[in-house]
Amino acid sequence: MTKRRLLTGLQPSGPLHIGNYFGALKPFLSMYEEYESMLMVADYHALTTQKNPEELRRNTLDIVKDYLAIGIDPKKAVIFRQSDVPEHMELAWIFQCLVTVPFLERAHAYKDKVAKGLEANAGLFAYPMLMAADILLYDTDIVPVGEDQRQHIEYAREAAVKFNNAYGDTFKEPREKILRGVATIPGVDGKKMSKSYGNTIPLFGSKEEIRRTVMSIVTDSKGESPEIVYAIHSSLKGREELSELYKTNRGNYKALKEALFADIEREVAPMREKRASIGDEDVKGVLAEGSKSARKLAQMKMKFVREKIGIAL
Repeated sequence: MTKRRLLTGLQPSGPLHIGNYFGALKPFLSMYEEYESMLMVADYHALTTQKNPEELRRNTLDIVKDYLAIGIDPKKAVIFRQSDVPEHMELAWIFQCLVTVPFLERAHAYKDKVAKGLEANAGLFAYPMLMAADILLYDTDIVPVGEDQRQHIEYAREAAVKFNNAYGDTFKEPREKILRGVATIPGVDGKKMSKSYGNTIPLFGSKEEIRRTVMSIVTDSKGESPEIVYAIHSSLKGREELSELYKTNRGNYKALKEALFADIEREVAPMREKRASIGDEDVKGVLAEGSKSARKLAQMKMKFVREKIGIAL
């Protein structure tokens, strides 16, 4: 039987942290061989916030190194760059012509930014339709997301329905694969781990950098157990194993942080070593092959779409 198609991606917006790894990359690694998997570097999406061209170029190469270092095999997944497939932007424009302004105003990312009094650029406003294009362009069946990202897939389905109603059956409606059991990883200050909060533990930082960051975790606690340390630790070990560790070291926050550091280092060290062996030219080769495969699929789909909307003569 033909495998169902899965698509996911990350923005090249800066160094990955362990929240990215446990929340998105590790779950993807455990499932991607079951599907015809596509892994996208969402560099056009990054332009909503990233304004430094050299950083964007560096981050793009680095994030692919990260994918390869954690064990993703480019022969078993199509790893490609969004900007290498111009059909994404073309399809996004078509979807923008089908949805309304009030519909886009309901998007969480846009509403959150406006609520905080921050300037929301037009790219952020139209972001959901580019994301819909990313997904629908490849007849994607499954998109793995956290519960807080469910709306993204709902918007993609809505775009598919609007197009199909206007022009006839063209796009399949993708389904989200909610990553249950994958908790939101807190940062060193207890908020959700995020580069924008500056509270991350770097995935591929040096051993000393990771240790220093772990030791800086705020020891907010109830009773004699540091809650933030435990919440991060629970991504690496089961409850029973942690229960014994935290019982034995009750009140000894330094020992518990050292234990967390040791477990993170044990997980990360082999990947860090592998990453150091991957060069920029290796990455460019992977992206060239992946983008070639993605572009072929995208061109076939857009040929059909252009015929449907009356652009093809």
